[in-house]
Amino acid sequence: MKNGEKKRQSKSVYKPIVPALEEAGRVLLCLGQSSTFRMTLTEICKKVGIHTSKAFSILNTLKQFGFVEKDPQTKTYSLGIGLVFLSRQVLDNLDYRGTIDPYLRKLAKETNGIAFFGLLQGESLYVIAKQEGDQRIGLTVRLGHRFHFTYGVHGKLIAAYMTEAERQKLMSRKHLYFHGDPSRLDITRLHAELAKCRELGFTVDAGRINPGINAIGAPVFGVDGNITGVITLIGTFPDEMIDEYGRTTSLIARQVSSRLGADNDILYSQENNDRDLNSSGYTKMNGRRGRQS
Repeated sequence: MKNGEKKRQSKSVYKPIVPALEEAGRVLLCLGQSSTFRMTLTEICKKVGIHTSKAFSILNTLKQFGFVEKDPQTKTYSLGIGLVFLSRQVLDNLDYRGTIDPYLRKLAKETNGIAFFGLLQGESLYVIAKQEGDQRIGLTVRLGHRFHFTYGVHGKLIAAYMTEAERQKLMSRKHLYFHGDPSRLDITRLHAELAKCRELGFTVDAGRINPGINAIGAPVFGVDGNITGVITLIGTFPDEMIDEYGRTTSLIARQVSSRLGADNDILYSQENNDRDLNSSGYTKMNGRRGRQS
């Protein structure tokens, strides 16, 4: 083979990828996409498809930068706090914020509460945009905060818009945070809340998780018609305002969905758009009954 042919052949197979870095990236994604927060070395190797010694070296290197943490007692690995500093830089410049902030500002101003957008990623919901009204409610929601995807109002929204098969699979899990601590889960009440959520386009936690603080959530859909995130409103507003603020939050969420490319004409039927929600609103369903812890 001539030298020229050797050079052409070597150029044709050249790939501008560093294998070790590619494997490190796959390890991080594996930890981030896991249904459990921590994973053993064996589990990581099986998922990523690399040898134990190589995975151990990669995890040790990532640990030096704070991108991975190791529990010395259980010998398990999880994503590290060092990733928060990187993610904040992304969050501060994410285009979502420029698109969504004006809507959150309007919602916060009209309700005097805290309005924030949580982006759904895997089994977590990350707060990437937030606006506050003038009222101080004693509850802080920080940019970058991560919620479990079944927690509170956004958890109920995500479950409500799943397929029946997906929802049944989810309900079989041991730890669900729809009503806060898993021990407080009321399945009968949850099913009623999910049905009402699909009917009204929003859902509510009336001071159950955080006494004295009401939370309202409405789904934001992406161009593929799936939930991409949730707009949540929290405040100390009275129960009498829940229906009105729920409809406002739902309307804002629909406007954001449209801006993100969702087809609202398909997602929402004309009947649901025109229906007077006062006739079957949350407070009527709730029967004005006292709050339960």
